[in-house]
Amino acid sequence: MAANENTQDEQTDPADHRRAREFRMADLAKEAGITVRTLRFYRERKLIPPPRREGRIAWYNEHHLARLRTIGALLERGHTLGGIAELLSAFDTGRDVGELLGLENALVPPWSEETPVRLTPEELADHFSEDITAENLSTSLDIGYLAVDGDEFVHISRRLLDASTELVNQGIPLAAVLEAGRQVRAHADALADVFTTLVRTHLLSDVLARLSACEDVGPHEVDRITETIERLRPLSKGVVEAELSMAMDRRVRAEVAKWLPEEGREGK
Repeated sequence: MAANENTQDEQTDPADHRRAREFRMADLAKEAGITVRTLRFYRERKLIPPPRREGRIAWYNEHHLARLRTIGALLERGHTLGGIAELLSAFDTGRDVGELLGLENALVPPWSEETPVRLTPEELADHFSEDITAENLSTSLDIGYLAVDGDEFVHISRRLLDASTELVNQGIPLAAVLEAGRQVRAHADALADVFTTLVRTHLLSDVLARLSACEDVGPHEVDRITETIERLRPLSKGVVEAELSMAMDRRVRAEVAKWLPEEGREGK
């Protein structure tokens, strides 16, 4: 019976063991594939956070190992230690993913159908190469394209990530793409104001007035707000898409007319 009990005690969940795993300095260096001297250098440069102290013993964990692997991967991609330090500093002060995606108190589900994307720092570098700088990272965090979750980034939208990557691949600097994104965000906010004003003024003025006066609102009125907003979803998307398409047609025709010489237009 005792043997069976010992066997059961030894059968711990490997995942629990990995989550709790800690390393002494030499073990961490070996796991990361670097020398102890290099590890000390990284710690002195504050490229990794301080270890947990237990008396005179320094204990490192999986977070330190992930950070060391990220440093190694970024070095392989041509980043300097100075640039990596700035990058990791921006990473550590980035917005939390809960701030980016937290919609716990929303009255209705989010309108967007965007799929967030999880990225390690080296995967982000693969998307944008040398354009991954502390300044661009800080801008992405400020706009709300990126948030930090543990040792990973979360990009708010697969479609925006793919579009940004393709624009950079076409030769547009990431800083310019981000600035364009900031401008588009401002115009999108203005469009959202237009549609919500229509709803607030012409469809929900009575119930919203009662809410402003701190009067009780029944379940059927809450349902009315939700259903009204839900009906606006496809209408607003359709209007914006149609107007943007026609605006692009007008602008492209005007730009092409300026680019092409007179004889070229006459021959068409």
